[in-house]
Amino acid sequence: MTDRRTFVKSLAGAGAALPMMRENAFAQIFKANAIAGDRAPQDVAEDELYWAQIQRAFDADRTMINLNNGGVCPTPTHVLEQLFRDLRFTNELPVEHMWRVLEPRMESTRRDLAREFGCDPEEMAVVRNASEANEIMIFGLDLKRGDEVVVTNQNYPRMITSWQQRERREGIVLKQVSFKVPPPSDDYIVEQFRQAITPRTKVIEVTHITNLTGQIMPVRKLVDMARPLGIEVFVDGAHAFSHFPFKRDELDCDYYGTSLHKWTLAPIGTGFLYVRQAKIPQLWSLMGSGEGNRANIRKYEEIGTHPQANFNAVSAALAFSRGIGAERKIARLRYLRNRWANRLLAESDRVQVLTPLTGERSGAICMFDVKGMDPGKLGGWLLDKYKIVTTPIVHPEFHGIRITPNVYTSVDEIDTFGDAVTKAIKKGIA
Repeated sequence: MTDRRTFVKSLAGAGAALPMMRENAFAQIFKANAIAGDRAPQDVAEDELYWAQIQRAFDADRTMINLNNGGVCPTPTHVLEQLFRDLRFTNELPVEHMWRVLEPRMESTRRDLAREFGCDPEEMAVVRNASEANEIMIFGLDLKRGDEVVVTNQNYPRMITSWQQRERREGIVLKQVSFKVPPPSDDYIVEQFRQAITPRTKVIEVTHITNLTGQIMPVRKLVDMARPLGIEVFVDGAHAFSHFPFKRDELDCDYYGTSLHKWTLAPIGTGFLYVRQAKIPQLWSLMGSGEGNRANIRKYEEIGTHPQANFNAVSAALAFSRGIGAERKIARLRYLRNRWANRLLAESDRVQVLTPLTGERSGAICMFDVKGMDPGKLGGWLLDKYKIVTTPIVHPEFHGIRITPNVYTSVDEIDTFGDAVTKAIKKGIA
């Protein structure tokens, strides 16, 4: 059994910025860990007493059931309190407090993120979101007319339109490959990319986990295929970091961008860009930076005046996530996913799940479709009748509803969703 002193020391040893926050900010997570003890993550995943403590760390609106945590996630209350505290402190004397006191503290955030990702702090830029990180990669690499870039047609739309802008402006060639949902294997996905490669291919951009069906992509296999060919691989990790456990060396990637206001539960407007140190000089910053910063990861952070409080609160969010533990977190998310998905599959043969439910090829994000039912109308009905927030999706090759719970989601909420969809299947939504 973990005592309070041992628990707090373990967080500090992991890099948590405890001096910046009260110890009692971890009260709920400490109680939860006392309940969990030394049990395996899969055992704790079904322990509602444990997860009830985690749920109390959030000021969630329980009059609504939020199953769209794939867009933006709420942050634990104590993280929000630190953000507000620093905003108030900033407002007292911005030129001194924000620039001379708070901004230097972001080096702690950089250090904590680098430790969590498994890279050197001098390879870690703190940015505002995955779109900013990815667009630094997209617009920062020198390409010539006729050079080819390969993505999938399930990449995030903003990234596709960014490449298309380079295509219109500079004459590069963008190729969008397709793959089945769910795909039969990781090797099948790699083969779709391989078939699109030509001697003109310079870049592959891959989502670590898709924002549509939640498919975890075989990043390491793609890197291993592309690097010997001299092809750069950009990884869009918007939904992956803090969602399921991994480190940089497991991916062996040179570039990685993510948002922290999703699964890291950090304040809205936080993200990071990782660039391997040897690659920094060749990747231009999105906004201008001096020649002296050419090899400095901080050149990607030169965005003009911005609130520093958001970035500094990231360390508090990381400490909260460490308190739960990556293995315990993904075990819970997969348990919630399987609870509703397997139930609906058993209820009706009209239900199709477009996300793999076995192994480690998906996490919390999961898409389902009901044959003969419009996903937009079903999503609207769930919101109107049951106050359940979902994400209807229509892609040129498939459609359905994306369901994304989080650690504060209760089984009662999952079961209410299951009851509602079952009723819709049996009685309709007219």
